[in-house]
Amino acid sequence: MSEHIASIRWNRNGQPFDYEHYPRDHEVAFDNGNTMKGSAAPAYFGSADGVDPEEMLVAALSSCHMLTLLAIAAKKSWVVDRYEDDAVGTLAKNEDGRMMVTHVTLRPRIAFAGKAPDAAELERLHESAHRNCFIANSVKTAVRVEAR
Repeated sequence: MSEHIASIRWNRNGQPFDYEHYPRDHEVAFDNGNTMKGSAAPAYFGSADGVDPEEMLVAALSSCHMLTLLAIAAKKSWVVDRYEDDAVGTLAKNEDGRMMVTHVTLRPRIAFAGKAPDAAELERLHESAHRNCFIANSVKTAVRVEAR
């Protein structure tokens, strides 16, 4: 078992506190010292230069899939030279009428060196990566993999 820590820091900084005007920008700090600027999505009065929680969720799913796939590929002696993904998450109402990230589509593009898996092996590789991804196993959002 392991713990993973993220600290959130927000301050009103004297700005009005009504729905349209309170600041959404905040700092996200991780236990390794890395920080990033978080915000709400611009549609929810956030700033475009901050990363919103929905983007962080999509990035976490994409990153976890990649890291899991790389581990499986290495164990199978398939050498990955490059991995790219343009993941997309959709925010919509669920069956109860509540907003949620209803689904995320991963669109990985992988370049292999030397012997590469055939199409069926690549599909199994993605299925195994998805099945073993810690983040995918932690959310109820539907995740699709559309390998390119």
